[in-house]
Amino acid sequence: MERVRLVHGNGGRFSHELTERFILKYFTNDLLAPLHDGAQFSVPSGRMAFTTDSYVVQPTFFPGGNIGKLAVCGTVNDLAMNGAIPQYLSCGLIIEEGLPFDELELILSTMGDMAKAANVQIVTGDTKVVKKGEVDKIYINTSGIGMIPEGINIGPNRVKPNMDIIVSGSLGDHSIAVMGERFGLELSDTIQTDCAPLNHMVHAVLQQVGSQVALLRDPTRGGLGTVLKEIAEQSQVGIKVNESQLVIHDEVQSVCDILGYDPLYLANEGKCILVVEPTVTNQVLEILHSYPEGREASHIGKTMDKNIGKVGLQTSIGGVRLVDLLGEDQVPRIC
Repeated sequence: MERVRLVHGNGGRFSHELTERFILKYFTNDLLAPLHDGAQFSVPSGRMAFTTDSYVVQPTFFPGGNIGKLAVCGTVNDLAMNGAIPQYLSCGLIIEEGLPFDELELILSTMGDMAKAANVQIVTGDTKVVKKGEVDKIYINTSGIGMIPEGINIGPNRVKPNMDIIVSGSLGDHSIAVMGERFGLELSDTIQTDCAPLNHMVHAVLQQVGSQVALLRDPTRGGLGTVLKEIAEQSQVGIKVNESQLVIHDEVQSVCDILGYDPLYLANEGKCILVVEPTVTNQVLEILHSYPEGREASHIGKTMDKNIGKVGLQTSIGGVRLVDLLGEDQVPRIC
């Protein structure tokens, strides 16, 4: 008998299998079909985006953040990836009996701080408490809504050949920070989660060149490699990436080398991918560099009209490596 495995939640090949074989079988509709970071739809006052996410990260606290920070920033960022201005969030808490109140208060305080930083309000929610051992301390679900400004149209259907691909910063920081805390590794103090709300930075880009931004994605579960492969398949383009343009901090790369992790597939919680017209690439980079979250932004590659659905990584030694969806999980329960 087939059963759900832990890897079915990693955002990679097995997650796609779960979605395609079971979820879409019963839930397919036009709004869900793009399988973007949220749904976009018309309302009397314009266009709205709606998204939801659940957070089960282990451990609950890690260098630079906690599950509450993830819960707010993750949903805010999903709205921003739809081109929306985040406005309201819900918060659902599933708490294990025995959770210390000081830990709960710190998590909720962090959520409040992040909501203020993102200029959103948490306006509704729900709390459940279950017996000890039925969850791991606390799980959080957040849903969010926001309005999409006029003239902004973000989606895989807008990606065409000969567009530039930009990543707003370094890869793998979040996964390595969580993994280090989980396994009690003595890592450099410089390794911190990159978790942050990206909506202000993203909308600074959209305000200036929004009509020339085709797609926004955040490389969370499955990492940059998986998201680029998804873009290539959904948009029916080829993608070529230059390894030399990827930003990977030395400390992160060192841990990956020791443990056999591939930074391309490590989750990030404060980075975004932008697919833009080449005429605005330099302008977009200038805007990103003016924000702390985007100071390491880099133009990493291009879309192509050949090798449709494939992603090629031009390596530093001159070869080309094919990049596929994440298979077996590298670091489960990362968000």
